[in-house]
Amino acid sequence: MKSSGILIVDDYALARTTIRELLGWHEMRVCGEAKDGKEAIEQVKALHPDLVLLDINMPVMNGMQAAFEIRRISPGTKILFLTVVDPQEAAVGARLLADGYVAKSDAGKELIPALERLLPAYFKTKGEV
Repeated sequence: MKSSGILIVDDYALARTTIRELLGWHEMRVCGEAKDGKEAIEQVKALHPDLVLLDINMPVMNGMQAAFEIRRISPGTKILFLTVVDPQEAAVGARLLADGYVAKSDAGKELIPALERLLPAYFKTKGEV
């Protein structure tokens, strides 16, 4: 089965670009981006991503609302909150709606290990011809 990739959802273009570059350095495929929860849902329907990297604080529709809807329309899609929200609030949201969370301030050291846990197939195929 061909992997469709990771959808990056954040209201800041610079954050999306930085995350895309970090994932690119680790040879992870980004299938798309969205700037708010409403756009994220449209992208999930169109792209069927393996995982959605989802900010919580966004305009139009926040990450918690989007995660709830993504779970409903695409239960097999993994959701990882990547956020500046208070760790306790993010942890509660992650337990209820997502597969985990990483604080944006810790993304440099924690994002890739979190993705390795959630998408082990991405890393098993590395180096294979």
